[in-house]
Amino acid sequence: MATAAEAVAMRRAVALAARGLGFTSPNPVVGCVILDATGAVVGEGYHQQAGGPHAEVHALRAAGEKARGGTAVVTLEPCNHTGRTGPCAQALLDAGIARVVYAVDDPTLDATGGAATLRAAGVDVESGLLTEEAETVNAAWLTSVRTGRPHVTWKYAATLDGRVAAADGTSRWISSAESRADVHRLRAECDAVVVGSGTQRADDPHLAVRGVDGAAQPLRVVVDTHGTAVRPGARVLDDAAPTLVAVAEGVEPLPGVDTVHLPYADQHADAAHLPYVERVPRAAGNGADASGPSGRSGQQGTDDEEDRLEHRFTASGGAYRAQRRPAVPAERPAPTGTPGGLDIDALLAELHARGVRSVLLEGGPTLAGAFVAAGAVDRVIGYLAPTLLGAGPAALTGGGITTLTEALRLDVRECVALGPDLRITATVAGPGTKEH
Repeated sequence: MATAAEAVAMRRAVALAARGLGFTSPNPVVGCVILDATGAVVGEGYHQQAGGPHAEVHALRAAGEKARGGTAVVTLEPCNHTGRTGPCAQALLDAGIARVVYAVDDPTLDATGGAATLRAAGVDVESGLLTEEAETVNAAWLTSVRTGRPHVTWKYAATLDGRVAAADGTSRWISSAESRADVHRLRAECDAVVVGSGTQRADDPHLAVRGVDGAAQPLRVVVDTHGTAVRPGARVLDDAAPTLVAVAEGVEPLPGVDTVHLPYADQHADAAHLPYVERVPRAAGNGADASGPSGRSGQQGTDDEEDRLEHRFTASGGAYRAQRRPAVPAERPAPTGTPGGLDIDALLAELHARGVRSVLLEGGPTLAGAFVAAGAVDRVIGYLAPTLLGAGPAALTGGGITTLTEALRLDVRECVALGPDLRITATVAGPGTKEH
């Protein structure tokens, strides 16, 4: 049975682990606290970056000789293999640790077994302390190991009546400055930020992290099925962070831009359940893409360039268009007669192969619906502003949900006030689970 001091130490270890978010992929985030024989804290540490010393090593170095005969409290089972660093189980034995308390079993085949090694050497080992808290902070890595794809957080901002933009397409600013700053924290904690072609056309977003000291920049990903949204001069093509553009097979990439060609989603699926990406409405009478709230991020605007965009409602076809000052070069018209979008599973598999373990989905209602339909949303973070609009696009379009019994049920984990707004964090009961 874990002691009260060990429980306090584990909460501290979880908090330490969180400091590694955004820096350790494809490795887990891990925190460790060393207690001496009397239960006093003598050392602590966390895994700071991939390839660097693990949490246990940092904590043991801080404790020095005071670790001998003490207890190591760790958020993840100590590893039992030699990779870029040595096995933590052996490091604990060499330091003379007498007891190890950890929260979560290591699910990887190559690293698991540390607990057995420690027990075989006579160390008292206990597992399962504050497992839920430790799994929450390490959700991205655990999801990637258990499902073979990155963990996906869908983030949006809306009014209390669920609108992400007004009827005329304006959306800046729905949420507060405090909420917008918090979004940069989310970006800093994720490996990749994903938007679709509608958001790219409407906002010309930057998607890099700002205002977070020492943040590692995420991979910026634009799902641009027909290769018409990302044009030369787009802000995502600057050198502030790496960028990947996902297009359909056969689409000509922009020269010098990292591009991946992906298959279309199943063209024969029931249209109501088709997991498509950024199906952008077209204006009546022509084949050009018409950008608007159905493809926007809808949050607080993706960036802080209030003066760059004006949104206007055009009577022709009821389509929304973005008028830009200054303009990105004119877009090529999207090909006609093609499927709606890319395969979400293929996109996530590509990102996973590139070492991405956590994705922040910042696309609009249509892209969010594609991820929901594909069963690829693990966490939802909604920023709710105390505002009513009465009309305008909703936060989610489609999602393969046609009746209440198919609703995606969420567990609310946290409600936090940010300035005048309310941030609600909820998780899906299982990977992409819907109630049937």
